[in-house]
Amino acid sequence: MTARVASARPAPAVTPGNLTRMTGPHFTLAYVPGATPGKWARIWGERRPEVPLDLVQVPPGEAEATVRDRTADAALLRLPIDRTGLHAIPLYTEATVIVVPKDHLFAAADEVTPGDLTDEVLLHPQDDTLDWPQPPGRPALERPGTTADAIELVAAGVGLLVVPQSLARLHHRRDLTYRPLLEAPQSQVALSWLEEETTDLMETFIGIVRGRTVNSTRGRPQQEPVKRKKPAKQPRANPPHPRRGKPRRRS
Repeated sequence: MTARVASARPAPAVTPGNLTRMTGPHFTLAYVPGATPGKWARIWGERRPEVPLDLVQVPPGEAEATVRDRTADAALLRLPIDRTGLHAIPLYTEATVIVVPKDHLFAAADEVTPGDLTDEVLLHPQDDTLDWPQPPGRPALERPGTTADAIELVAAGVGLLVVPQSLARLHHRRDLTYRPLLEAPQSQVALSWLEEETTDLMETFIGIVRGRTVNSTRGRPQQEPVKRKKPAKQPRANPPHPRRGKPRRRS
């Protein structure tokens, strides 16, 4: 397996990882919390075992910058982003949930709607990934800095939190639970890279996330199949006819 995982954004300065990249083929994939590139990393290891793949988790607000400053070759991030100079392939849409204490009234419900939140304090972290025109409920006195901070406040009974389901799973706690929130904005995860950096390695990773087979030739020059000459047919040899002599007379 050639995938290596880091938990923070690497610095653009020279590091052992950057030195490796300078001396040979190398691919770095940044990803935001909640994204799960593990399956694609395993497939990469099967298809390109000679090229190391580094997985680097970055804060949501820094994912786009890691691509622009070439710290990473590509990033799994949440839309919307500024697409100037960037490609972005939407991959999937995440379900939206509300995180509540296990003893909250909503824990007994199968699903929740924005109308149910009218009298609830709703936490709105500064790294929020949902594009709310106007979040429902009552705003908290202060906005938590991160989703992780907001989770702590939910556990403390300060308010409730609306997030993509992947983040609710990532920050799972025994004293909290979550329920589907209907009629709410949804988060879309995309693969993004620089427009001028659609390299052979980038094409390989695009093919992996799009489910192309190992024999797919899209994005690469297609080679002409080698035609094998059929062996020339040999003429069939006629079996020799037995020579017939004159019958001998009996003496």
